[in-house]
Amino acid sequence: MTSTMNTTFHPIAARPAPVNTEGFVAWVKANLLADWKTALSTVILGGLLLWYVPQIFSWAFLRASWLPSYEACRVEGVGACWGVIAEKYRIILFGRYPFEEQWRPLIATSLLIGLLVASCMRIFWKAWLALLWIAVLAVFFALMYGNILGLSQVDTDRWGGLPLTILLASLSLVMSFPIALLVALGRRSNLPAIRSFCTIYVELIRGVPLISVLFMASFMFPLFMPQGLQIDVLIRVLVGITLFAAAYSAEVIRGGLQAIPKGQIEAAATLGLSYWQTQRKIVLPQALAMVVPGIMNNFISTFKDTSLVTIVSLYELTGAMSLALNSDANWRPFVIEGYFFIALIYFAFCFSMSRYSHWVEKQVNKSKLR
Repeated sequence: MTSTMNTTFHPIAARPAPVNTEGFVAWVKANLLADWKTALSTVILGGLLLWYVPQIFSWAFLRASWLPSYEACRVEGVGACWGVIAEKYRIILFGRYPFEEQWRPLIATSLLIGLLVASCMRIFWKAWLALLWIAVLAVFFALMYGNILGLSQVDTDRWGGLPLTILLASLSLVMSFPIALLVALGRRSNLPAIRSFCTIYVELIRGVPLISVLFMASFMFPLFMPQGLQIDVLIRVLVGITLFAAAYSAEVIRGGLQAIPKGQIEAAATLGLSYWQTQRKIVLPQALAMVVPGIMNNFISTFKDTSLVTIVSLYELTGAMSLALNSDANWRPFVIEGYFFIALIYFAFCFSMSRYSHWVEKQVNKSKLR
């Protein structure tokens, strides 16, 4: 039996158009005007910026004095005195290095920065890069110290400014990474002696501030040396910073090692891979890829912590700035401008390291996007 059903067509109401989630307007709605609390915060902060930013801009640029004359900076109504940078920039950048020989640290620092940039580029990741490091460092120390090829000798206690900051930061980071890698593996070792030694090292270094490590390396360590044996203060400070940075990086790397599933290590053992083959081919590539942000964070922190070497009479960038202005009563009131100058230098290096870290993260995470 067939029955016929009469049906009535009822059209479905039109749905609203999808919300645009891309573009500047969508970003403003999502981040600045999402709800009434966010909108209120945006209005308050926006009002403060509209009030203070024009004043800061006027002080820093419109009313600023650019002439290297402290008399011009003391005129009523003058804003920032950037003339102090024009007058003292050589002392700020090169510290107490002999004035007529400052072309040497300029060339040496340029070579070292160029080497660091080249080391960050994949095209230079070849076996000869290690030889290039040795060659550039040899040229760096030859130019800075002198006493060769007719160059006058300049002792390390007169090195300062940007060359000293770049030297301490680059060498300590390069030397601390393999130490941190071995310590991180040692803390997960099955051998109690190695695991205990690495644990004591990490906890001992992390339990004291860097300024204490520098003080011990500079003033206390020589007391334990044999009579007549002296180690240059620059080397002692470099070793102290390296050991300090390695302890913190080791804990970051250990966190990455713990994140690797134990099944992968057991699978490698069933394939007959040795301990070091397992670490090199399976564990470390994954662990290091996971902790790139943490490692770079330690690198940036170490770069900025080099300013603490002033306590042992090594005038790096921050110390050289204080030396340049505090020794001249005419320019001493304009120390704020000096700090802005070195802050800009620190920001340029730290921001570059941060952006490079993001690039490395994208490269190591490409396999996860497939």
